[in-house]
Amino acid sequence: MKPGRLRDILLGSTTVAVFVLLYLPILLVFVLSFFSMRRGRINWQSFSVDWYVRLFENEALGAALYKSLVVGLLAVAGATVFATLVALYVNSARASRLSKSIEYVIYLPFLLPPIITGLSLLIMFRELDVPRGLFTITVGHAVFVLAIVYRIILTRLKALSGTLVEAAHDLGASRLQTFRYIILPNLRTPLLTAGLLAFALSFDETMITLFLTGAEATLPVRLYAMMRVGFTPEINALVTLVLGFSIVLTIVVALTWRNTTGLEGHSSRSSGQ
Repeated sequence: MKPGRLRDILLGSTTVAVFVLLYLPILLVFVLSFFSMRRGRINWQSFSVDWYVRLFENEALGAALYKSLVVGLLAVAGATVFATLVALYVNSARASRLSKSIEYVIYLPFLLPPIITGLSLLIMFRELDVPRGLFTITVGHAVFVLAIVYRIILTRLKALSGTLVEAAHDLGASRLQTFRYIILPNLRTPLLTAGLLAFALSFDETMITLFLTGAEATLPVRLYAMMRVGFTPEINALVTLVLGFSIVLTIVVALTWRNTTGLEGHSSRSSGQ
């Protein structure tokens, strides 16, 4: 056998093994969501959608899921607005000392271990006498995902041609008009991408939430508490629904990104002609 052929076989086998390790647990969760367990074994004769029905009847899990969605949406909204304002300032400050310091402050909570970030926020809220709850969790998640949103938006702003902004000012457009008609349309796809990525990180965050939660429990905290008594197939149904929603959302974002990229490329070719 030729060395090149052997190398291709080894690389192909390694790739298949990696994909199996990554996606087999997901497939297993999907399959188990339709079956019951008896004495620690799968009852293959119990195929039904009963666990999905019980999932929607489980008020505790439903409330935890609702709180996770609310926290994620509010955290992403707050982080997106703040990150956009800071990115606009930093992009126009021409690498001043202040802009570099701002970037360090933004990146630090994301780079630090979550236990340090969560403990620091807990101490801050305690000193400010702010009771722990959904508000503190939302602030903690917004601080955590801020770096991701800021980096994506700043990268797009740096790639944006400065002549577009200069032309808008030369034509008499105000700063608000320039942002609305020139900058914001070019940030539409990066904002969507950053928002989805930040929401995924917020939805999955557990350590910071454990420090900042009070009587309100998000879904990761609820699942963490359920580990002591064991999971039921309801959790498999919940994971399946979340994965399905994530896959659909990813497809929509990919199609949106492709269409936006195609329009930008067509505009560039048209302007070049």
